Amino acid sequence: MTTRVLVPSGVLGLGFDRKALARGVAMRPDIIAIDGGSTDSGPFSLGAGQSKYSRAASKAEWRDLMLARAEAGVPLVIGTAGTCGADTTVDWMYEITCELAAELGQSLRVARLYSGQPQGRIIVALRAGRLHPLTPAPEVDEAGLAAMTNIVALAGAEQIAAALNTGAQIVIAGRATDTATIAALPLMRGEAAGAAWHGAKIAECGALCSTNPTSGVIMVDFDREGFTVEAMHETALCTPHSVSAHMLYENSDPFRLYEPGGHLDVTAARYHALDLRRVRVEGSVWVPGRYTVKLEGARVAGYQTTILAILRDRHYVANARAWVEKLTQFLNAEIARRMGLAAQDYRLEFRLIGVDGALGALENQTGAPVEVGVLGIVTAQTQAIAAEIGKLINPFVLHYPLTEDEELPTFAFPYSPATTDRGALYEFALNHVMELDDPMSAFRLVVDEVTP
Repeated sequence: MTTRVLVPSGVLGLGFDRKALARGVAMRPDIIAIDGGSTDSGPFSLGAGQSKYSRAASKAEWRDLMLARAEAGVPLVIGTAGTCGADTTVDWMYEITCELAAELGQSLRVARLYSGQPQGRIIVALRAGRLHPLTPAPEVDEAGLAAMTNIVALAGAEQIAAALNTGAQIVIAGRATDTATIAALPLMRGEAAGAAWHGAKIAECGALCSTNPTSGVIMVDFDREGFTVEAMHETALCTPHSVSAHMLYENSDPFRLYEPGGHLDVTAARYHALDLRRVRVEGSVWVPGRYTVKLEGARVAGYQTTILAILRDRHYVANARAWVEKLTQFLNAEIARRMGLAAQDYRLEFRLIGVDGALGALENQTGAPVEVGVLGIVTAQTQAIAAEIGKLINPFVLHYPLTEDEELPTFAFPYSPATTDRGALYEFALNHVMELDDPMSAFRLVVDEVTP
């Protein structure tokens, strides 16, 4: 018995090759599984409960996958819907699905798996000693938990299986591990647990485990002894090197991968090339453990206003760091004098694009840029205060001199107004696991019949 899983891409919204998808559908998969996001882009999506991906792009790709699902006659599953997997983004994806069902004339059973956690549930777990920090993890207390805008638990294979057991043709899951949507059906059908989790890890990012990463589409066959992986694009090859290397991707330990209910151990795994396109893997082991789910949470850490100027004068380009240090000292004094703000009431920082904008003080390379972008970032407790500081510093970012005995300089603002109010700044504030006696106790399933 073999369970065939088609993975169209590493994430919905990133794109995939349509011919490769068609080739995969023609090979008659048992399920189509795709990821919807991650925490890679920072805490904003989770904090705000919004997708970072374009709705138009997501809808266009989801249309192709809904058509592929109908042609193959198999379930279609997406995990971590809408980048962060918050309840609001699950509903966002469901709305897109309903629109497409009407446009395509499809009648569907759709299951929504919600991963959102009420703050009260996590506070109860904290009191009961069932919340455990990962590394690194911030300190948490009841007040901090109550202040979080969104908390999600990462679903595993058990929760995805529960959604599939409803008979749903489409499953829209909230936050889930990258591997859960791929491993669920093989585990349900009794394939080797080690192979199910290992193959899911290899295929989680689509064709990233091949020689043509941007092609997207991967097929994995699971059985009782191992798994076989093949890229669907005609120029993409899976090799023992490209497949085995993916255990290093986003994983601190290349031999172990922790999931709800245990961990994968690939120490004894062996990779064999069946031909130029396919790799066979056997020897992976699943080690059962206590059932925990990882928690992610975000909260508002302030509000931001930014300002951008460009230095082109050679004198200022060569001395950009010294100019910014002098300017910052002057502005902090002006903010205190004019607005009565203490140092703890706000944060003002400048990043020099082209000098050390990414690494700051850690930058160890030097060069001779033609121009330097000066990005000022103001963070305060309210947007009104941040905006007011932005307006106060505006004329000095435009004209402030490096020395007292030189002409007043004028720099370039690339747009007007020079300041931009960014709104809420979110930060991750939870990186823990929570013990569960029942895997479904922290998750919610809703099943609907969607008609054109």
